[in-house]
Amino acid sequence: MWPSLIAKAKEGGLDVIQTYVFWNLHEPQPGQYDFTGRKDIVSFIKQVQQQGLYVSLRIGPFIEAEWSYGGLPFWLHDVPEIVFRTNNEPFKFYMQNFTTKIVNMMKAENMFASQGGPIIISQIENEYQNIEGTFHEEGSQYVKWTAQMAMDQNTGEPWMMCKQEDAPDPVINTCNGMRCDETWNGPNSPNKPSIWTENWTSFLQGYGDDTYMRSAEDLAFHTTMFIIKMNGSFVNYYMYHGGTNFGRTSAAFIITSYYDQAPLDEYGIIRQPKYGHLMDMHAALKLCSQTLLYGNLTIQHLGQNQDAYVYARNSGECAAFLVNNSSRDSVQVVFRNASYTLPPKSISILPDCKNVAFNTAIVSSQVSTRAMQPIVSFDSPQQWEVFGEVVPQFDQTSLRSDTLLEQMNTTKDTSDYLWYTMRMQVNSSETQYMLKVSSFGHVLRAYVNGALAGSAHGARKATDFTFENTISLPTGINNISILSIMVGLPERRSAGLHEVLIQELNFTNSPWGYQVGLLGEKLSIYTDEGSTKVSWNQYQNPSTLTWYKTTFDAPEGTEPVALNLGSMGKGEAWINGQSIGRYWVSFKTSSGSPSQTWYNVPRSFLKPTGNLLVLFEEEYVNPLNISIDTVSINKVCGRVSDLHPARVNSRDMHNRYRWRPKSIRVHLRCPRKRNISKIVFASLGNPSGDCEHYSVGKCHSPNSQQVVEKVCLGKRQCSVSHTTESFGGDPCPDTSKTLLVDARCE
Repeated sequence: MWPSLIAKAKEGGLDVIQTYVFWNLHEPQPGQYDFTGRKDIVSFIKQVQQQGLYVSLRIGPFIEAEWSYGGLPFWLHDVPEIVFRTNNEPFKFYMQNFTTKIVNMMKAENMFASQGGPIIISQIENEYQNIEGTFHEEGSQYVKWTAQMAMDQNTGEPWMMCKQEDAPDPVINTCNGMRCDETWNGPNSPNKPSIWTENWTSFLQGYGDDTYMRSAEDLAFHTTMFIIKMNGSFVNYYMYHGGTNFGRTSAAFIITSYYDQAPLDEYGIIRQPKYGHLMDMHAALKLCSQTLLYGNLTIQHLGQNQDAYVYARNSGECAAFLVNNSSRDSVQVVFRNASYTLPPKSISILPDCKNVAFNTAIVSSQVSTRAMQPIVSFDSPQQWEVFGEVVPQFDQTSLRSDTLLEQMNTTKDTSDYLWYTMRMQVNSSETQYMLKVSSFGHVLRAYVNGALAGSAHGARKATDFTFENTISLPTGINNISILSIMVGLPERRSAGLHEVLIQELNFTNSPWGYQVGLLGEKLSIYTDEGSTKVSWNQYQNPSTLTWYKTTFDAPEGTEPVALNLGSMGKGEAWINGQSIGRYWVSFKTSSGSPSQTWYNVPRSFLKPTGNLLVLFEEEYVNPLNISIDTVSINKVCGRVSDLHPARVNSRDMHNRYRWRPKSIRVHLRCPRKRNISKIVFASLGNPSGDCEHYSVGKCHSPNSQQVVEKVCLGKRQCSVSHTTESFGGDPCPDTSKTLLVDARCE
């Protein structure tokens, strides 16, 4: 997917691709490195370079990124006397080793700009200021050491530290957030540029969380404001393409899909209007670039909450940014003897101090709607085979302890699962007992004599929880097996059970037997070879802790593919041995919906026929509503009005003298291999509503539908002029006109 994603980013007006370096992917064991396949960072950077873009390399090595363990390899946990991310010699030793490894790889391939390569800046550490105070003076010493260590790499390029106000010279301190134009104090030295490392296009999402929807208008306003108010010279979107946390790579309680609301969605599909609105903003800003760089700034007050940021050069070139900081009302302002309408909370960009090329609050790009089309349905019991995961008993375990073991120390991050087992002799005739288990997270499933006795779980902002339920214990020996499940490595250093009470008796310091992971994991039964190592049975009824297996043929065509798991509970899914990630559909949001229903299946994971799909499901659900879907854009809609500026042609972006205001138009574009098949709605006049809900207004050109159909039907893309002449005359003179068109792609 890399070439396509890079090309779309370039088309969207980006100049630089920023990427983290994932230490735990590249050094899974000390001194053992892996840069193959999806981990080939040199190949990725070369592909960026081949398309004419630059690179911002965030080495870290701690990255956070809602990535398991913040990107640190788990083996660091077992280094004697190590303390992460402070003035600690063992940690600094391994951190410097990895940083030097990455830098030397880049130098060997001439990747730094000083060598003619694309890397123009690198990052060391990540948002360290958030925890620096915890370590007191040792934290401050670590910052100084880290900066010097980075400079000693001699890359010939600048280094930066994001969210690090005390970044030592010459390392650049940068900002992360949604409104760095408002929340940031700026560079800590006049010799440093203003850099926005993470301009959040959405926000991280945990299981149980609703999707955060940041509007294209808000993004555009704060990005433009950062450039003119903070002298911003570098803005990076986090994320521009979010992607997928395949396998077990996501952090604690973070869903498998990552920043799907980015301008390029999880599947690499252009998400409109965010992508198009930012592309229009980039084009308008680049018309002003020389004036912004070399012009003198003056600020003129146009009203109570309105200002003009005017950049002028001695040669006479001029660019202006008209800002309305009021969030309530549109206002009319006069600038250079001309009148301009400024919508609430908006900035108009005038590359020539006269004509409006872009307004942050007025979206001219189309709105597109993503649709999932079921192609393969697994709705027959005959399609599924099952293997029941065995609930281990104390006698079957080989790892023993007289206390409750911490989970991460025990599993070494080889599995999400750890079984805690014990035996209990019951001599009383009483059969009902209260079981109470306290856990550091994240999920617990209790079994008594092999039968499920109940479940409980924490949440992203409250990982600890207590399970409490009545259990039946007949006279004699009873086996209690508790499955502790992690959903990503937590930031704290403790996980698993820490207290077990049965009828007020404390069994925390009692003989316990342990099993790391699942039998199905150990045998890799999600692979073709591993699946032959167990006996599979025909599916009949749902049960807990069950492996499900089926096969399918890849959908025809090139559209992205997704696995619909909306009817399932919690577990993990594999296709042809590749984990497409954890799922937790039963953990509903406040609105009662799953945080994630569809799971990305890259076509590179698929064969034409006979693809192996395996699920491990922890709960009582059946697989008969699972489907393989294709993902596409099936609806495009555009809306422009008299207030909309004419869009800047991409050919004009770097040459302001080539730019001239043009007519206002609705532009519609379907994905590749899809054409406009139907015009659902078209109206020139004063239609009410937007692309989600609309109706014809009092003013309406009666031939709107006919005109648009003639221009657009059967074409992949079309452009319809907003002028009344295009529609055979003015249906209502002296009325402001809007053109709204809703179309379908097939």
